[in-house]
Amino acid sequence: MFSKKNTKTCILVCAGEFDAQKQKIADCSDGIVIAVDGGITYCRQLGILPDMIIGDFDSASAEDKVFITNTVNPENVVKLPAEKDDTDTVAAIRLGLKLGCKEFVIYGATGGRIDHYFANIQALLLIKHNGANGRIIGKDFDIFIIENECITLKSKDKGTVSIFALGDRATHVSIKGLYYEVEDVELTNDYPIGVSNEFCGLDAVITVGNGALVCMIGKA
Repeated sequence: MFSKKNTKTCILVCAGEFDAQKQKIADCSDGIVIAVDGGITYCRQLGILPDMIIGDFDSASAEDKVFITNTVNPENVVKLPAEKDDTDTVAAIRLGLKLGCKEFVIYGATGGRIDHYFANIQALLLIKHNGANGRIIGKDFDIFIIENECITLKSKDKGTVSIFALGDRATHVSIKGLYYEVEDVELTNDYPIGVSNEFCGLDAVITVGNGALVCMIGKA
């Protein structure tokens, strides 16, 4: 059913904070689009027909449910029970992984309930541990995970860069090309020293030798 799609990319549209008038969603013709529960509202506002819809639909409106019934192939709707271990977003991620996706771009995963916001950040690590990469695109921040690797942020980027230890500690952390640079330090989850670094017109390189970091790019 996805023969004309790039099945390596999964675009999730969740029900959290999202301004459909101002934010842009990646080219949906080049990826599998999964609406997560009430995220179908945003898809409708943007004129996007998702490839799949998944959720227990507790955050879907009556209009959303009519749209799903009248417009979407029932084979492409996954109805989840209200009581379950996975959040709707995690269930959508597992679906994308099952479909072979290697890149996840997640919208509507910030704001709203802080517990779901935090759960979505942890879900990025779930993606990473399954051999894929994920990024949350928020109104004010983009969020992704760095684990046992070296990444480069391009000089054209602007705004703030904050990194936090996601586990107990992350060791052999180095930052070059940002306003504050460090070499081979340890970050722990009880001291947020990595908050609010800044781009300064250079390519920035962040390395973590052992452990996982949450990286938040604040939009200028």
